Amino acid sequence: MNRSHRAKAFIQIHITLKCEWKDHSLNNNIRGKNMPKVVVVYLSTSGNTKAMADAITEGLISRNVDAITVNFHEAKLEDIKAADAIAIGSSTFHYKMLPPMEKFIESLKTANVKNKIGAAFGSYGWSGEAPIMIAEKMRELGMNVIDPVLRIQYQPAEKDLEECKRLGKDIANKLKKNYSKPGSEAKSEEAKDIREVKMGEGGH
Repeated sequence: MNRSHRAKAFIQIHITLKCEWKDHSLNNNIRGKNMPKVVVVYLSTSGNTKAMADAITEGLISRNVDAITVNFHEAKLEDIKAADAIAIGSSTFHYKMLPPMEKFIESLKTANVKNKIGAAFGSYGWSGEAPIMIAEKMRELGMNVIDPVLRIQYQPAEKDLEECKRLGKDIANKLKKNYSKPGSEAKSEEAKDIREVKMGEGGH
């Protein structure tokens, strides 16, 4: 191949790749606008609650939901406001949620979360009250909380993570029901049960 042909081939490849990238970005923007949005926020002391958060997000994405996992101190107010649902998880410390997470939830008063779908989760070592308290705080903010809350003792095993994925799918299903009824608002319900798994080893 002479120099002229090589130059033409390079230009053609460059144009093709540029067009493909442009189409890919456009499709992503279209999907993002049309899909329900969920933010999964967590505070994890030893990685176990984070593992739960990642699995919940995986379940959401598997149901064509635009979902992100974010550490509580990196959560952006604009993402919270734009979300259709918020899942919040915390480790349990001295029979309650960790204080920084409690402050984070208090800060949501300025994010207009009323009538958004909420879900609470967390890993624990001994008692596991944090997810229950998170759900209560969500209800005080006017959120429609999915029952039961999900808590897992110690390090989540594979079947525990499957339970987390199922919670993500439950959130997605509830969102899609709301999307199918424009203008309708889900009714807030009182907690009746706790989805609990006591498996695995490690901290929380």
